Amino acid sequence: MTDAKQRLLGMTPAQLREAVVALGMPAFTARQIAEWVYVKRVATIDEMTNISRQNRQRLAESYEVGLREPVDSQHSKDGTVKYLFPVETTGHFGQSGQQSGLSGNSGLCVETVFIPDGERGTLCVSCQVGCKMNCLFCQTGKQGWEGNLTVADILNQIHALPERERLTNIVFMGQGEPMDNLDAVLRATEVLTAEWGWQWSPKRITVSSVGVKHKLKRFLDESQCHVAISMHSPIPEQRRQLMPAEQAMSIADVVELLKQYDFTHQRRCSFEYICFGGLNDQPLHAREIVRLLSGLECRVNLIRFHEIPGVDLPASDEKRMEVLRDYLTRHGVFTTIRASRGQDIFAACGLLSTARKARPLP
Repeated sequence: MTDAKQRLLGMTPAQLREAVVALGMPAFTARQIAEWVYVKRVATIDEMTNISRQNRQRLAESYEVGLREPVDSQHSKDGTVKYLFPVETTGHFGQSGQQSGLSGNSGLCVETVFIPDGERGTLCVSCQVGCKMNCLFCQTGKQGWEGNLTVADILNQIHALPERERLTNIVFMGQGEPMDNLDAVLRATEVLTAEWGWQWSPKRITVSSVGVKHKLKRFLDESQCHVAISMHSPIPEQRRQLMPAEQAMSIADVVELLKQYDFTHQRRCSFEYICFGGLNDQPLHAREIVRLLSGLECRVNLIRFHEIPGVDLPASDEKRMEVLRDYLTRHGVFTTIRASRGQDIFAACGLLSTARKARPLP
């Protein structure tokens, strides 16, 4: 690999057409490349056998497929697997649709989590190295922000996953705030759902957010994927202490925005709610959640808190979470307690962090 090569993974047919024409290749070659990358999922340009050898060599001088194997993995006793993927390019992904910079070894990594559950296989995908949101209860936020992932970096977590054929669902709930890297996230979901891409239903993809002003509306307008909002408290002052993002876009504003969209059919809206013992699991919080979500078709997922170093927050016990769940359900808010997976390998909610750097790539 040379630093000058760009990655085909993540490019649209229009971008591929522009690239091949610039190389003096027939325009129809773009459709062939898209099929090889997204349908046949090849690892190298040399495998694209219906493209002439001369054109494959010409293409390979400037481009590569962009597959990056994980450099490490950890296996939980419950079957969850956490992978460490190298990230060759980080930085801003602009409205023009062009990634900033070419592929090269940045030494940075992201963590990705595969969660098997019977016939269901869910992949928790990262979209940034670290995160700017700095939520009090999240290990990724303690890492700080080190860069946005490109479309290729996001898709590679799926493309290079050893359990790729077992995947049924993808959740953008790994490292980073998806709305803070929205252009790349939207392009990645376009590739995942497009007829020329991986042809997934958008109903198999959930994108999470703390609520980022203007960006969340754009996502709701431009995507049909499910949306999951991190609430963690219905009380603004308390949520601000847990999540600094409350100051920029309040949970009340988020809910008012969501009420402008139709979630009564297949598209789903959910709220993530980590339960802290004695802090956000009391009758007051239950009543405020019901009041806040009144008139919005949605569900609430209650999540156990997993301790992180340097943060003195208590976890709710099972009984208190059940009381909260039952109250919300009785008052018309469909609520579940999410099973905690991969805690023994630090793969559970809020525990992802990549202080470790990647080994140099050849």
